[in-house]
Amino acid sequence: MKTRRGAGYSCHAAGDGQEAVHRRKRRRTAAECSPAAAAGAPGVRLAARDMFEELPDDLVVSILRDVAASAGSPADLAGAMLTCKRFRELGQTKVVLARASPRCLAVRAKAWSDDAHRFLQRCADAGNLEACYLLGMIRFYCLGGSRGSGAALMAAAAVGGHREALYSLAVIQFNGSGGGKDDRDLRAGAALCARAASLGHVDALRELGHCLQDGYGVRRSVLDGRRLLIQANARELAAAVTASPPVAAAGVGSGKTTSAAPRRHSCLLSDFGCRAAGGEAHAANRFLVDWFASRPLGAPAAAAPSGNGNPAAASPEDEEEEAGGALRLCSQALCGRPETRRHEFRRCSVCGVVNYCSRACQALHWKMAHKAECTPADRWLDVAVGGGVGGGAAVQPNANANADAAAAPAP
Repeated sequence: MKTRRGAGYSCHAAGDGQEAVHRRKRRRTAAECSPAAAAGAPGVRLAARDMFEELPDDLVVSILRDVAASAGSPADLAGAMLTCKRFRELGQTKVVLARASPRCLAVRAKAWSDDAHRFLQRCADAGNLEACYLLGMIRFYCLGGSRGSGAALMAAAAVGGHREALYSLAVIQFNGSGGGKDDRDLRAGAALCARAASLGHVDALRELGHCLQDGYGVRRSVLDGRRLLIQANARELAAAVTASPPVAAAGVGSGKTTSAAPRRHSCLLSDFGCRAAGGEAHAANRFLVDWFASRPLGAPAAAAPSGNGNPAAASPEDEEEEAGGALRLCSQALCGRPETRRHEFRRCSVCGVVNYCSRACQALHWKMAHKAECTPADRWLDVAVGGGVGGGAAVQPNANANADAAAAPAP
């Protein structure tokens, strides 16, 4: 064969040249994969398998932050952090934990552990308002000797504008939870309800409407209270109509209802002649319901770890409450709030069987269930047999009953 310049070479010489090219490629590949290349020796290009280590930390943190913000469960972020040691370290930075979504923080009561407690604490320390509220509710109602720190966490979330925290603090103020009967502050509770209602919390709007109707912590105004109750129903109607699942409604006066999805409560659309599925209960309420479903309310609660890692001792008030017993849960099935002292919640003034942490829970349970169940017939029979007042004198509902008496059923 001849080259362009006319010089000739044999086929054997051409084969030797190709082998030389292959040998040079093999030497270059071996040099790139050598320990010297991994150590960053000058003049040596890094192998493709080491490019991940060259990604800047800011980029990895940004990716993990988006994963935490869009996580549908705690397992999503945990799975990403278990990928490698670098992900595990960068996934615990404040930038990532502060953006964790509510579903990412929705720890179940059955899966509660010290690790889950530490995870929520790290998220709360990073400034995550949802973590502050969830951990605050768990500490205040579930963990013995931690009501002070739980209230502080809820207050931190409320200062940041967390509407669920504002409403929960209002319920605590109305009942004097964690203290005595004299610790109730009705005006503070009404102010917190007004703030939560301004942020779109429907239960707070309904609570404020009942307070205005009854003059409970605010100046009485029946017309303004009725207007707020109508607004609450209208907001629930709009939320039910725009919800992704089909609205299960019955015709006016038909009395027919359809079963709602699990963990969803029915809103008060009976005022409009129908009944529809409302929004999903908050993760904190689901935790309380599951927690007390497997643990008797009078049983000793698990102590929260103190600053040195040891369980904190229960306060004398907690020991007295546990010894006294007879504490009850809110009768609204998806609320989950328990009494912190005996006779803390309001009881129905007609039957005296059910009790509620708030007027919003009472109104919801009355419309959806208790209205058909409440009857004073048994009490009248007991009074008649016991030689009391004859003739069946009815116990009338009293809308202004105090915390030791009964809250009236909604009209």
